[in-house]
Amino acid sequence: MSMKHAQPNFSQPQVIEMVKRLFNLTASEIRSLPSYDDQNFYVAPIEGGEYVLKIMNSEDSENVALIEMQTYAMSVLHENGLPAQTALPTTSGQLMSLEEIDCGYGCQKYLVRLLTYLPGTTISKVPLTPQLLFEIGKTAARMDKVLHQWEHPHLGVLQRENFRWSLSSIPHLDAYIHLFDGDPLQEVVKSVIHQYKTSVVPKCSSFRECINHGDFNDLNVLVQPEGDGHKISGILDFGDMNSGYYIYELAITIMYMMIEHPKPIEVGGPVLAGWESVLPLNKAEKDCLYVLVLSRFCQSLVLARHSVTLHPENEEYLMTTSRKGVHILQQIWELGQEQVEKVWFQSAAKFGDKK
Repeated sequence: MSMKHAQPNFSQPQVIEMVKRLFNLTASEIRSLPSYDDQNFYVAPIEGGEYVLKIMNSEDSENVALIEMQTYAMSVLHENGLPAQTALPTTSGQLMSLEEIDCGYGCQKYLVRLLTYLPGTTISKVPLTPQLLFEIGKTAARMDKVLHQWEHPHLGVLQRENFRWSLSSIPHLDAYIHLFDGDPLQEVVKSVIHQYKTSVVPKCSSFRECINHGDFNDLNVLVQPEGDGHKISGILDFGDMNSGYYIYELAITIMYMMIEHPKPIEVGGPVLAGWESVLPLNKAEKDCLYVLVLSRFCQSLVLARHSVTLHPENEEYLMTTSRKGVHILQQIWELGQEQVEKVWFQSAAKFGDKK
């Protein structure tokens, strides 16, 4: 199914009717919120509170068990003091409703949830100070630690075999290498995939397993001003949650923070220090961090190029991260593992001493 057909296109009157029927709330203010392939609305009912009505695209709506797990994960984090959204039950006590409606291309089924609205601005809009980067690392580690401890009869749905955004799927990028034919970047991507196969795969058995959020990026973390800095006020978007390893989450977090920072190389130290204040790394994890960060850059670049071939009309959006990422990937590749690790681990140690 093409993304265009999968994406919901509900009108405001339809949203008002749905909020009243499913949640017995009367919307006094509704506005559209950005979303790539779902549809999100800010809803302020006259009964009080602030919510986000999240309407999943019809393709993802078919995987009810996975969405249930994501919704449950958010409530578990919330109960453990992490700023995640929670779902408001419908009048019949369900945390989601499957709505069948025609949005202009025949009747489709869409999963609908009403989530609490989290205040704040995305960290992409604020300066990434060392202190904020430390808090980001610490929050990512706390989140994975909590997710590792929960129990649920359907946890198995998070074993997403061949999930393309898992760092376990790096070898699958070989299939897309041809998209870089004639591009000098192709050699870097090939070399990183080779390093992943030779230096990460043999050490995987020493990594500690957990459940990954998998997309702890600059648009999925909200902050609010506090004192002379910022505190984290929200963790969004659990769509990439999957079974993985702690070290994957750290690598993904460092990679996305590097994209937003004027001096990308300086990001790793404070994020690592924050992470290790909760979950110190073992030797195998430390040894593989550099290659895993590079691997995520390659994954992001390759999958973006692939998506552009499928959806050329969305090239501007799809290539946003990639454009910045190309230069950083080349920079840290050229510096080399020894040099980059030295910067990261020495500044993490200094940061740790100050705490």
